[in-house]
Amino acid sequence: MASLQPAGSMLETSCGSPHYACPEVIRGEKYDGRRADVWSCGVILYALLVGALPFDDDNLRQLLEKVKRGVFHIPHFVPPDCQSLLRGMIEVNPDKRLTLQEINRHPWVTAGGKGELELELPMMEVMNKE
Repeated sequence: MASLQPAGSMLETSCGSPHYACPEVIRGEKYDGRRADVWSCGVILYALLVGALPFDDDNLRQLLEKVKRGVFHIPHFVPPDCQSLLRGMIEVNPDKRLTLQEINRHPWVTAGGKGELELELPMMEVMNKE
C-alpha cells in the first residue's frame, strides 16, 4: 500500500507487516512516511545481510513490543560501517533516524562507488511539474 505525503503533513493510516512497521506506526501515532520507509528499508537490509529479521516472535503482542523497544542484535560478521547504517535506519526515535540524504552519504553506501548516488525528485515535485 502506498500513500502520497504532501510536504509538511503527516500520515495517519496504519499499514504494513508488523515485522517491517516502525514503532510510531505500531503505536498508532501520526508519522512521516519517509522516516517510516527508512525503518522498513533498514529491516529489509538487515534481513538481506543476516538472513533473519531483527524483530521476530511467534506471539504478535510480543513482536510488537520488541519493535516498539527497538532492541536488536547485529551479528559480528556484519562490518562496523554497515552496523552503523543499520542502527541509524532502525532507530526508534524518528527524529534521530537517518534521512534518505544521510543514508545516501553514508560510508557503507558510498564505499567502492563514485560518491553520492543521484536521488530522484520526490513524487510530489514530479507531479507538480506536470
